[in-house]
Amino acid sequence: MIAVPEEFAQSTVARDGEAGATWIAELPGIVEELLGRWGCVPDGEVMHGGVGVIVPVRRRAEQSAVLKVSFPHPGNVHEPDAFDAWGGCGAVLLHERDDERFAMLLERVQPSTLAEAEDSDEVVTVAGRLNRRLAIPAPPGLPRLRERAVAWEEQLYEDAEELPHALPRQVLDAALATVRELGRAQPDTLVHGDFHARNILRADREPWLAVDPKGYVGDPAYDGGTLLKSRALTLLEADDLRKAVHRVLDVFAEAAELDRERVQRWAQFHAVQAAFWGRRHGFRIARSGPRLDWLTEFADRLAELLTERS
Repeated sequence: MIAVPEEFAQSTVARDGEAGATWIAELPGIVEELLGRWGCVPDGEVMHGGVGVIVPVRRRAEQSAVLKVSFPHPGNVHEPDAFDAWGGCGAVLLHERDDERFAMLLERVQPSTLAEAEDSDEVVTVAGRLNRRLAIPAPPGLPRLRERAVAWEEQLYEDAEELPHALPRQVLDAALATVRELGRAQPDTLVHGDFHARNILRADREPWLAVDPKGYVGDPAYDGGTLLKSRALTLLEADDLRKAVHRVLDVFAEAAELDRERVQRWAQFHAVQAAFWGRRHGFRIARSGPRLDWLTEFADRLAELLTERS
């Protein structure tokens, strides 16, 4: 049986408590059962992400793949549906699925991610082109982002009232306008939902393929906003932040063939959300202290820059 990585086990228990501990204890048996059912043998060291383990395997001798088993959570439900809809076009191929186990047998790709590329324009261009390919008519049954618009608006009002912040009124108003004008009337298009450079991996079948989708239905420009938010730490190094931010928007919108203003509006909404989230929960890389304050101030600055019309 596989050995569950200790770091993954600890983080799962810390996040999900008793349910997480029970699942971790059952995980080696789940993996063993799936390996047998799908005719696979382990073929490398067990890896992990935030919510699941990745087991490199070989199937029928000639086929390399990975077995992914995720902690059961509503946010993981529609990942295989997205892969199934894409059929390998811009994303890894789905070979097998077990929805009850939150398990998939997927095409194996390389461990290096687009985030490791040194050229920022390359990162954004590749992401934009993948965004365009992934934006296909959505199959039925997937969660619609437009159904979140009311909750987004309520949360923005709640955060603005409850949390101390320095965001100007026009910044909050711009985010609210995006929710009302773009959030409530989104197309029936499949979008990734967690679109950033670490979820784009080098591959053999194609140069780059997407992994770890949420499988949402909505505006492809929404994913442009998540991409820019994920690029925030690289933007910190820019001599001219305004110029760097608008460069990302320009390059992504052109590569994705999207309306540039629409991408900017979604990016501004994501930045405002991040500014409030940091105050309420902290960030993954800083939960408290001076670094959290610094990151929160940067999120504020980014939100203000994105409120400006170019």
